[in-house]
Amino acid sequence: MRGGIAHFIALLASHLQKRHDTKIFSFTRQYPAFLFPGKTQMEEGAPGIPVTAAAEIDSVNPFNWIRVGLKVRREKPDVIIYKYWLPFFGPCFGTICAIAAWKRQTRVIAICDNVIPHEHRPGDTLFTKFAFAFTDAYIVMSDSVEKDLQSMVRHPRYQKAAHPVYEIFGAAVPKAESRARLGIEAGKVILFFGYIRTYKGLHTLIDAMALIPRALNISLLVVGEYYGDERDYREHIAAAGVGDVVRVHSDYVPNEQVADYFCASDAVILPYLSATQSGIAQIAYQFNRPVIATNVGGLAEVVIDGVSGLIIEPGRPQQLADAIVRFYDEDMEGRLSAGAAEEKKKYSWDAIIAAIELLNT
Repeated sequence: MRGGIAHFIALLASHLQKRHDTKIFSFTRQYPAFLFPGKTQMEEGAPGIPVTAAAEIDSVNPFNWIRVGLKVRREKPDVIIYKYWLPFFGPCFGTICAIAAWKRQTRVIAICDNVIPHEHRPGDTLFTKFAFAFTDAYIVMSDSVEKDLQSMVRHPRYQKAAHPVYEIFGAAVPKAESRARLGIEAGKVILFFGYIRTYKGLHTLIDAMALIPRALNISLLVVGEYYGDERDYREHIAAAGVGDVVRVHSDYVPNEQVADYFCASDAVILPYLSATQSGIAQIAYQFNRPVIATNVGGLAEVVIDGVSGLIIEPGRPQQLADAIVRFYDEDMEGRLSAGAAEEKKKYSWDAIIAAIELLNT
């Protein structure tokens, strides 16, 4: 499987394995094809962290959940850890954990990306409560998720641990080298990276680009697969008159190519309209890239205004344009890059491993 959740699980397992016997149960089918908005659910490049995973779980087959629950039960685990990011998986995860831990000393811990999703759908609350009914403890990675958990679960047992930095995309490379590989000419380059979904605010960023004087020679690199109507974004770019300064690579980026896009950029832009936390900020920190982000969810907990990036209000194109111009006018790249390099020291995997071990006591 591909994407940030798979990367997180692989890294978590690799760090847990330093002190614990660990086994990964992955998916045979994560989403039914008709529900999946992207092009493919499978990784196309080399795995960043080559871990062994048993492909067992079919997210939409209740008979499979029973079988997998029994299989996990036979492993006699001390702890079951699952990543919770979408209520769609609530029935699946809840059933597996209920069967695997029934009348056993097995603890179940959920690492919560979201408790309340960005895009609401029927059944969200019911599915989440079902999964959490069979969960003993939780890890949250931002203040906003902590509040959501407290609103969903009465007196939850949990630990807060920051989202660790992703380590799977290789070392930083010189900017000129990355730009040469990507065919980017000299100039000022900002990056929007990741799945393109409505709540991520790309429309706001496109509008902001229209407000930036062309004489400043600032271009936007949009890299990610559309999880929505691609035509809508292309029409928005055309209507805003920024087709000459916005370059779009609308495909999922294999792990081995991620470094080039971040290292080719001067700053990473997260113009989110809503958020809990963002793994993109942690990838930016891996490559010491400053981040210009909106004050939503836990982003301002990670991106320190004036230290490792800039914080603005969501949905305000002029404010975003002003922040981008200020970044260049005040020559902030060097100082904020140094700040990003310092901030990333806070986001080690040791903290989340310690939280898991504490919840298991």
